[in-house]
Amino acid sequence: MSFSQQVLAWFDQHGRKDLPWQQDVNAYRVWISEIMLQQTQVTTVIPYFERFMERFPTVIELAEAPIDDVLHLWTGLGYYARARNLHKAAQVIARDHDGVFPTDIEQVIALPGIGRSTAGAVLSIAEKQAHAILDGNVKRVLARYFAVDGWPGNQKIANQLWEYADSVLPQERNNHYTQAMMDLGATLCTRSKPACEHCPIQTGCLAFAQGRQAELPGKKPKKELPVKATFMLVPFVRGSILLKQRPATGIWGGLWGFYEFPDAEALHEHITSTYKANAAESIQELMSFRHTFSHFHLDITPVLLQLPELPQHSVAEEGTQWFDLQQPVNVGLAAPTKRILDSLKTDL
Repeated sequence: MSFSQQVLAWFDQHGRKDLPWQQDVNAYRVWISEIMLQQTQVTTVIPYFERFMERFPTVIELAEAPIDDVLHLWTGLGYYARARNLHKAAQVIARDHDGVFPTDIEQVIALPGIGRSTAGAVLSIAEKQAHAILDGNVKRVLARYFAVDGWPGNQKIANQLWEYADSVLPQERNNHYTQAMMDLGATLCTRSKPACEHCPIQTGCLAFAQGRQAELPGKKPKKELPVKATFMLVPFVRGSILLKQRPATGIWGGLWGFYEFPDAEALHEHITSTYKANAAESIQELMSFRHTFSHFHLDITPVLLQLPELPQHSVAEEGTQWFDLQQPVNVGLAAPTKRILDSLKTDL
């Protein structure tokens, strides 16, 4: 049997077929799942996907929704640019494609936040078109099977893997094959301790033959992450917390959070100048914690500012809002913001 025939035979017997996005299959549902599954585990994605589809069952409803609603349902999934791009792409589909997800791969790749692999996955699974994919799981399977040295994030290595992905692509049952390749990498050909004894393509796998499963694919060159620090001001009055919406672009773009300052001196200068008419009952530094991005560590120190009364100027300031701490905050929140709010709910 060929490579793809072996993979499909394994999928028929062992592949996952009951995931939420595998039911009522259409391009919209597959697209949402593929974006959510980027750098996120299936078990984490399932409840987010179900809530998202309940709120936005069609691309039109997603396109017409306020971005705050979209980001709120994304809170906790991370990599928020994915949610912003989903929203932008939905608006493009509504405007330029009459609300119908395009079936031409170049048109799909042109949508915000969609690359060649995601476009191929959506069109192969939803439309049964013959397109290769190259997500993290498939890169690992192919790098081991063909013994491709080097880090797949390197463009030269990625191009080599794309050639292999195209070479083993079946012309029939491509929808099942695409799902099977993702399953193979997620369940058998895992990063550590791959279950080679159960692998349907073990006999042709060069990494298995050479005993190199642990070293392939090559790892990303290590780089020491820089450390940055920020102080987050948490004004609190009569059970309410002041939040500020961040700019649409950049880190945590469009999400709600706290005013940030590079050091304690700048924070206290802001308190003195902004709240001079509302003498603070107390200013308290809370427990610092570290939040890690892909390219740096951020050490966060929340500072609780307890005020005796609501400052009127803050109510009117554009892009800010007071939220009842004990009520659900139905806007998009960055993970550190949610962590601070959850901590305050139990401590105040």
